[in-house]
Amino acid sequence: MSARKDTVYMARAIQLAKRGCFTTDPNPRVGCVLVRDEVIIGEGWHVKAGLGHAEIEALKNVQDAQGATVYVTLEPCSHYGRTPPCCDALIKAGVSRVVAAMQDPNPLVSGCGLEKLKAAGIQVTCGVLAEDARALNRGFVKRMTENRPFLRSKLAMSLDGRTAFVSGESKWITSTEARADVHKLRAESSAILTGINTILADDPALNARVDWDVVQPIRVVLDSDLNMPVTAQMASAPGRSLILTCSRDEYKRQTLQDAGFEVYRLADKNARLDLHEVMNFLAGQQINELLVEAGPILNGALLAEGLVDEWVVYMAPCILGDEGRGLFTVPGLQSMADKKNLKLCDVRQIGPDLKLTLTPSQE
Repeated sequence: MSARKDTVYMARAIQLAKRGCFTTDPNPRVGCVLVRDEVIIGEGWHVKAGLGHAEIEALKNVQDAQGATVYVTLEPCSHYGRTPPCCDALIKAGVSRVVAAMQDPNPLVSGCGLEKLKAAGIQVTCGVLAEDARALNRGFVKRMTENRPFLRSKLAMSLDGRTAFVSGESKWITSTEARADVHKLRAESSAILTGINTILADDPALNARVDWDVVQPIRVVLDSDLNMPVTAQMASAPGRSLILTCSRDEYKRQTLQDAGFEVYRLADKNARLDLHEVMNFLAGQQINELLVEAGPILNGALLAEGLVDEWVVYMAPCILGDEGRGLFTVPGLQSMADKKNLKLCDVRQIGPDLKLTLTPSQE
């Protein structure tokens, strides 16, 4: 098979993998295509954790896969988890070649599946559309290689860079279209992170209100002093609501747990939660992609610690005035030498608003 045709079939496998974008957590999104004599004979993708992996779903649709080439967006697994190893199924099916977009990023298993296939006499190629495959599972890769989630922060501001009036009023700066786009970001995320000040000001639900099947994100609140009200609406919402704290107040902790929250005490840094410890903890909770929806204090702290991988800023064509609240609270910036640089990666119009996507600058 030519390199060009390998690319074409792998692009189809990536298309299939994207169908699991809202449902596979904490597993990666994986697609698979079976080809024989330059004809696609089977397709599959991983739909949900606990269900069949992409390779198994593709094999289900084929009576005879003998001699087929397998295109899969992630190295086939070689170990028992919730499901048996995909390598064994491919070997049993008699496929002749496996093309993987990338190795499994888990350092404990990376390469083992490919070696098992090679040992069975199957031709193996790896690295076709690797960057596309990594982008599809950037949260899973980040968790496996750096022990933290991929962190994206969503912000909404006026044309003059304000997130709210001085009174705190902020509903709504952006349009209906922009807010619908935010719900799509929520649906793609494993968890949504906010701070206690946002909870006290807005009492948000932090759920994804979309009209398709989705695994609702875990809700995470940073609350150093356990000031979360037991009446917060997320306490009674379906799914998990986590409170991370450095408080040792057992009465407050028990009260919140009785109300339906999960409360975890983590290490502190200057009497506030250590944000690096927070990220490590959330990786341990199998959170791949973390969406931050918070105010200037938490966003400023995350910016200062260099923990945000991507900023998504919705800018509305309105003016809130010089007394309005800003995007970030970042003490200590006194001169141009202290400024925080970001790289603008994408700009598009959402309704009347602009959606800016930025990443940390490498300069």
